Amino acid sequence: MRPFPQQLFLASLLACLNLFFAAGLAGQESSSKDREAKGAHADDFLVRGTVFTEEGLALPGAELRIRRAEEKKFRWDTVSNSRGDFAVRVKLGSDYEVVARAKGYEQQSVSVNAKPGERYKDLVFRMRRPGGKK
Repeated sequence: MRPFPQQLFLASLLACLNLFFAAGLAGQESSSKDREAKGAHADDFLVRGTVFTEEGLALPGAELRIRRAEEKKFRWDTVSNSRGDFAVRVKLGSDYEVVARAKGYEQQSVSVNAKPGERYKDLVFRMRRPGGKK
């Protein structure tokens, strides 16, 4: 029994689509491998840390804002998670100011030098209530 021309057309169309998608996926794999080889985050510096209360409990929901030391505008911000942890990627080679704020607590600020040779800085904020209130 001979296949109909429509069946031959569909079979060749499916074969072409398979080749097209296989080539596309192979291209994606090689480009992601290229990024890993070059280091997609080679110029990044990780500012990470934890925000605590005075009593040493994790403080979720604290706002963290980061700016270059010489600038007035904050460029990065995040919020501490349920364990008080946070992490933000910034560019390597600058000095930064990290500001932590939380409702009912005094604002705190820390300077970070993202110098070449180091890849991250761990910070700990122990937030205080205004006037020493508990």
